[in-house]
Amino acid sequence: MSTSATPAEKQPHFLKQVLKFFSRRRYPGETPDGYKKPTKEQRAAIEAAAEAKAHHRNNMAANAEHPQPSLPKDFLWGYATASYQIEGGATENGRGPSIWDKFSHIPGKTADGGTGDVACDSYHRTEEDIALLKSYGARSYRFSISWSRVIPLGGRKDPVNPEGIKYYQTLVKQLVDAGITPFVTLFHWDLPQELHKRYLGMLNKTEFSLDFERFARVCFTELPEVKNWITLNEPWCSSVLGYNTGLFAPGRCSDHEKSPDKAGDSSREHLIAGHSLLIAHARAVKAYREDYKPKQGGQIGVTLNGDWAEPWDPEDPRDVAAAERKLEFATAWFGDPIYLGDYPASMREQLGDRLPTWEPEEIALVKGSNDFYGMNHYTANYVRHLDTPVPEDDHLGHCETLFTNKAGDCIGPETQSVWLRPNSEGFRKLLIWLHKRYGGPIFYVTESGTSLKDEHLKTTKEDIYEDTLRCDYFRDYITAMARARCESGVDVRGYFAWSFMDNFEWAEGYVTRFGVTFVDYENGQKRMPKRSAKVVQETFEKLIEK
Repeated sequence: MSTSATPAEKQPHFLKQVLKFFSRRRYPGETPDGYKKPTKEQRAAIEAAAEAKAHHRNNMAANAEHPQPSLPKDFLWGYATASYQIEGGATENGRGPSIWDKFSHIPGKTADGGTGDVACDSYHRTEEDIALLKSYGARSYRFSISWSRVIPLGGRKDPVNPEGIKYYQTLVKQLVDAGITPFVTLFHWDLPQELHKRYLGMLNKTEFSLDFERFARVCFTELPEVKNWITLNEPWCSSVLGYNTGLFAPGRCSDHEKSPDKAGDSSREHLIAGHSLLIAHARAVKAYREDYKPKQGGQIGVTLNGDWAEPWDPEDPRDVAAAERKLEFATAWFGDPIYLGDYPASMREQLGDRLPTWEPEEIALVKGSNDFYGMNHYTANYVRHLDTPVPEDDHLGHCETLFTNKAGDCIGPETQSVWLRPNSEGFRKLLIWLHKRYGGPIFYVTESGTSLKDEHLKTTKEDIYEDTLRCDYFRDYITAMARARCESGVDVRGYFAWSFMDNFEWAEGYVTRFGVTFVDYENGQKRMPKRSAKVVQETFEKLIEK
């Protein structure tokens, strides 16, 4: 995630951790002769605007070289959110605590001390939010179910909460009545806290996978109108950020002073968690296919995140190999078992016996457990090989990620997020890479979007409305996706912009904003559309075949 020009030593404690975790460099501009020297803030704004315009021009030029792309008539497009990020109502009507309720209340774990206690208050605003979605022209809406709202303690022998079920039944009905197709995620990182307390959650593959299957079955049974299911959102984040770096809940890592549990092993636990998540995903898919799909007629898949990787020096075969390895450690870690039946060889080679092995019955369950590939994509990196010994806690594939290459080219303009630099060409290339690696699966782009540098500092309605970089991002990325379909045969059938509204951005708290809708956290969570909401609609209207 890219961050401000403030030196690392002046950053809040959380941002120091993030800056250490993600590589970044900053490139100050020159003050033009004849001008009064601008302030530091003015200079940063000028540089960011110039950089963003240059990248947008380059993207538009690249797109102009090819025939006009298009998307099919039945293409599903809309917006995405997640339960803990928007709902609020954290203790209402029987909801139990999740690991994020506990983690976000620990001082220093989020950028601004924010929590999801109230968030966007969507728990009380379903009618208002659905009306807003309809006004944006959205055909579909992706949201997630709070496991601890449905089963407060989480376990397969624990009681179901009728009020939690009722909330999601009402939400689904109102969406369907509005002509908006629900796309529902079962698990978006908010594990019931009780399951972490009982058996450390994903570190116990047997208990976790059985409890997840039961939760999934409850949702399949109670929400038969839903025809599009996603088992897990970004298992890489749950595994690496939750059990390796400790930046996300439950925050376990080898630094036991940092870990809320005062325990953790950054060399192994994320690999165990990832293995458990794949088995849990596969159990839910098997249950749906055997017991629900024949009657309900829906589809089910998993959502995997992935950043495109370009070699830092394309003439150096070590950098070329490192870029490929980075893709495998991030995305193929989960994609390969599902589509190819094993972990990538590069992971096995580096990690040895720390990477779990597959029992025959496990891989038989996992392989083929996707009706579609859910793709979350935001950014790209230049990747450079490392000659140093491999640290035991390495999760990238023994490489470093950078925003500039050997020639000095910057991969994209700075945003509020220290990890995110827009690069639509990387999006197109990643779609093609996945298409080729996995034999042409059906794709739904289940998240894609950008934050804006210092957007949280905007105060006037006029400034809030004008989110120019986000508008450029969506034009470029949606067009790049359509190009991948028309030029390379990628079977992409949906796109969900992140996000429908500004929300609780996990460890980034409320400082970072991704929404096409402004949420006024200081004045009752009032909503206000930004220009990007109009741009997304116009872009799809232009590209979807009549």
